Amino acid sequence: MSRLAAFLALVLTGMAPPPGGQTAERTIFADEFSGTELNRAHWNVIVTGRTVNNEQQAYVDSPDVLSIKDGALVIRPRFREGFKTPEGRSFDFISGRIDTRSKVSFTYGTAAARMKLPAGAGLWPAFWALGDGRWPDTGEIDIMENVGDASWTSVALHGPGYSGNTPLVKRSPFDGADATGWHVYAVEWTPDSLVFTRDDREVYRVTRAMVEAHGRWVFDNPKHLILNLALGGNYPAGVNGVSTPYRGLPEATVRSIQRDEPLVLVDWVRISGR
Repeated sequence: MSRLAAFLALVLTGMAPPPGGQTAERTIFADEFSGTELNRAHWNVIVTGRTVNNEQQAYVDSPDVLSIKDGALVIRPRFREGFKTPEGRSFDFISGRIDTRSKVSFTYGTAAARMKLPAGAGLWPAFWALGDGRWPDTGEIDIMENVGDASWTSVALHGPGYSGNTPLVKRSPFDGADATGWHVYAVEWTPDSLVFTRDDREVYRVTRAMVEAHGRWVFDNPKHLILNLALGGNYPAGVNGVSTPYRGLPEATVRSIQRDEPLVLVDWVRISGR
């Protein structure tokens, strides 16, 4: 076989090396949510202990809020007036949060998820990455956040000197679509930058120099992935100005949750790297 013929054979089988001597990305992790139950080898299900941000939900491990249906992860909040956590705290809502801590982590590469979000002020879905250890010293990468306004999503970084109301944040409006449709949210992470994309279009680029203008760069350590749907709390309230009947969660959204209407759908989650 000639060298040309051999190369063409590799191309046809997907084994040809990329042009220019570059190293091809490989899949580090993928969950297509194609089974009937959440893959516990991939994911931890979080049960509320310590709470933050004045959020109005308790996270529980229950098919009421976390399920796999029609090839997608479903996170559905529920109204459960007076629900008690194991610590004895009372909440009127339950919801779902999963992460890959101690199961799947990565340093550099691309993390992506195909998601469909609900509309409703105060609904707070997120897809993010977090380092192990004390927050924010080990770094947080918010790949997608939304607080129920379907006209935009946001991305952000948190670390020492730029946590909470971080200056490293970008709100990205939709053009001819909205967050209630299917979209791919991703971050490409290198030793010197993080590039956030939505549907393969760049929405925000953060360099090491931009971070170090505010504090220490904390993005050289492993991160695990998190998917969750919070309800109300400080960030939604800061956007929608609602304080009653729940902080950041207006009556219309409460009624929608009581009717079991809002849900987050996740078609797949993937991590690739070199």
